[in-house]
This record gives sequence, C-alpha cells and structure tokens, in this order.
Amino acid sequence: MSTPVIAIVGRPNVGKSTIFNRVVGERISIVEDIAGVTRDRIYSEGEWLGHQFHIIDTGGIDITDEPFMSNIRMQAEIAMEEADVIIFLTSVKEGVTSTDEHIAKMLYRTNKPVLLAVNKVDNPELRSDIFDFYALGFGEPFPISGSHGLGLGDLLDAAVKAFPEHDDQEDDTDVIRFSFIGRPNVGKSSLVNAMLGEERVIVSNVAGTTRDAIDTSFTDEEGTIFKMIDTAGIRKKGRVFESTEKYSVLRALRAIERSDIVCVVLNAEEGIQEQDKKIAGYAHEAGKGVIILVNKWDTLEKDNSTFKEFEQNIRKEFLYLSYAPILFVSAKTKQRLVKIAPLLKEIHEVRSKRISSSILNDVLMDAIAMNPTPTDKGNRLKIYYMTQVAIQPPTFVVFVNDVELMHFSYERFLENRIRSAFGFEGTPIHMIVRQRK
Repeated sequence: MSTPVIAIVGRPNVGKSTIFNRVVGERISIVEDIAGVTRDRIYSEGEWLGHQFHIIDTGGIDITDEPFMSNIRMQAEIAMEEADVIIFLTSVKEGVTSTDEHIAKMLYRTNKPVLLAVNKVDNPELRSDIFDFYALGFGEPFPISGSHGLGLGDLLDAAVKAFPEHDDQEDDTDVIRFSFIGRPNVGKSSLVNAMLGEERVIVSNVAGTTRDAIDTSFTDEEGTIFKMIDTAGIRKKGRVFESTEKYSVLRALRAIERSDIVCVVLNAEEGIQEQDKKIAGYAHEAGKGVIILVNKWDTLEKDNSTFKEFEQNIRKEFLYLSYAPILFVSAKTKQRLVKIAPLLKEIHEVRSKRISSSILNDVLMDAIAMNPTPTDKGNRLKIYYMTQVAIQPPTFVVFVNDVELMHFSYERFLENRIRSAFGFEGTPIHMIVRQRK
C-alpha cells in the first residue's frame, strides 16, 4: 500500500515551514549513518493517530514575482500530481489576498481533497476574522497557530479522514510486485516497454494507487504472476517537475513502498551519480529486495576490464547493497532482459525463506567459535540465542547479555555468516539485538 501524501501549498510567509516542522517534529533532523540514505529536507514523514504519511512543503507561490511564474506552475503541478490531500495555508493577518485567490483557482482543478487552513490565529479574538476565507470556496476554514501548535489536531484529523482507502489487491502475497526506480533519463520507461514486449502475455492493466500510474500484470511460462509498479509519470516526457531532482525522489519513494523488489536503474553512459545512491538507499532502508540494473550497456566501448571495473565501482559506491545482484542490460537491444524475471522469482523466494531456530543456532555457534565475541572494559559479549521472527525482509532477533557490547562490526560479521549459510541474495537482513532479562 502506498503511503498517502499531504502537500502544503500557499503564498510566501504564511507559515508553511513552521507547520511542516510542527507536523514532522524531530524526524526532520534525523541523519542516517548509512551512506546514501540522507533525506531531502523538502519532504519528510509524519504520523497522526497511527496513520503514516509523507508531507511536502511546496514553497511559496507568488504571482507578483514575474521571473518565477514557471516555478509557480511547477509548484501547482506538484500539488496536483503528488498529493492525496492538499492543505491550502493562508494567514489571518493579511486576510484573503489576490495571490490566495489565484492559488484557489489552481486548486479547484486538482479534484483532490483541499483543506483550507488559516494560520497565525494565535488568540481567540482573531477567530472571528477567519470568516472572510469562506469566499475561497473550500468550505469551513481551520483556524490554526503554527507558532503555538493550536488547531493542528483538528486539521490532521480531517486530513487522515480524506486519505485514499486501502487497496485490498495489494495484499495478494502470490504476486511478485517490482518497480524500476532511478534518476530521470536513465531509461526506466524504455525498460518497462522492453519488458512488456518481451513477455507478450499481459494479463491486465490495473489502476495503481500511485498518482497517474498504471500497474501492469503479466505471467511467465510457469504461471508466476508479476505486477510491474509503474512510477507515476514515468512515461511522461518534458514535464518540468520530472526533471526536478527532489520530487523525482518522492515519486520513487511511493513506488518503493508498493514493491516487493526494486530494480535500481543506472545509466552506463553517465556512471554513478549522487542521486542514484540516495534513491537506492531508500529501497534498502525500506527492507525491499534490490537488483541493480546498469542500462544502456550496449552504448559503451568495452575492453576486457570494462565489466569488472564497473562492477567494482558499484560495490564501492553502494557498500550497503553488497547483497544486491548486478545485471548489465540494454532496453534498446534487450540484452540480458530475459534474466530479470527469473532473478525476481529467486529474490521473492529467499525473502520468504524461514530458517528453523535449531539450524540457525548451529550456524551461530560455529560463527562464535570462528570469531569469538568482543569484549569492552573486561566485559565479554555473550550471545545466548538467535531466532527468526519475520520474513520480507528476513528478520532475526539475537538475545545477548548486554546490548551495548554488540559492536556494529560483529553484527555485520553475524549477518555475513547467515548469508554464507543460507543465501539471501537480493534482500536485506534485519538484525534486532535484545538483552535477555
């Protein structure tokens, strides 16, 4: 299921960033210690009463700033294309302005739920001034105060009620859901079309919950059903927001959430870019299966070392994806595309693999005998037991005498021993360390 998106739109200086920070709280300051997983500050995650959502601060729309009219259109399109719910933020201090009226006209065309919020209502005396905002045509305004946090609960209650309903089709565990993600112009749409042309057995086109996406289902010769999660807008050319880096990342995020396995697409001609690592980091962080596809491989002039050098560079730049298989492909010539579906099936199978506790602990004991547990200030880490508690991704709990003694490097060693014994190619492994009471 795709996480809903709330977009905050409005003119400058109405307090959008204040509301944004209020909603996301301390999440905005989180910096992951895994390379390539740093988040853009333009959007973040929020939670209200158990409901998770993405939230975007779209920046100030100002119709009086002529040189930036294209930016105005971009911001409006972002709200239209990405959001499930739009918060239209105004300010009680300036009242209804011509810019507010211009933004309202743009939002009428979105066919999205629009919640009108009037900010800076910092005391009860100002509540009577919100009635002028009925003229904008979005029903009863929500009086709020970003600086004091007043009224935000009612606003978020309404936003949560307006979220799209859950798509029950997403719960079908027999279907392998995958997506192509990557920077604009790496060849995602070409790969989509080449894959469908290769299979020639389309079952159905199902409207996806991602905005303007069409999920395409097909089967292979063995009857396995695949669903290709189409990144919203993947086939649209020349749209201004498609070339805007920060929003293409959000689009990738929504596809990742609905996929079991993510194909991270790189452009062989351009090499590895910083945004490639960022997007791949989201897939890893979400616990999805990962395949690295190097597209346009046919366009490179090669010698005996080209393949090896490119692969080594990928492993160096994507250290956290050491488990991900790499395929060098060409959407144009269909080189090696036939290997993608079997690899998806293999990864889907290992993501659902369960290891019995007895066999798992035999491997654990062998690992400790090979590399004894570390010590700190005379205290040695003791590992009592390991058990698998979840699949997709495989998740293991390790019971120890002191959580603080489990060094990151030893945890990585145990993960490598598990992979050596049981495979798990193409999927991250989650290790949870708990202190035995």
